Amino acid sequence: MGRGARRCGGGSMAEAAAGLARVADVDIDGGGVFKYVLVRVRAGGGAAAGKDVVRGYGWAEYHADIYDKTASELEKQGFDCECVGGGRISHQSREKKIHVYGYSVGFGRANHSVTTEKLKSKYPDYEITWANEGY
Repeated sequence: MGRGARRCGGGSMAEAAAGLARVADVDIDGGGVFKYVLVRVRAGGGAAAGKDVVRGYGWAEYHADIYDKTASELEKQGFDCECVGGGRISHQSREKKIHVYGYSVGFGRANHSVTTEKLKSKYPDYEITWANEGY
């Protein structure tokens, strides 16, 4: 496993596959500017099926802080996790606007278009944009 990959143990394949559907696609702070990571989550045991999830919090000093917390929570449920990149999110809840941009020094740039599609599903009434510029 490469940098940002973590083997998450425990549970049977059937339990893990069923649990994958219950993992929230998006969990971000309700407002502000903060770092985020895009994490690929798979059912344990090397199964190919999986999905990408977005996690972003203002308390995190580093992208790795978010990834470590996310992977730790998911490993208890029997998932394999890999950070596929990071960036920043500007969440303006009053204006119903979210802007995704930047990159993670440690994990590289997340595919912001994937992140944006996940956010649009959770916030359908928001204006959501992204750019590769900025840090």
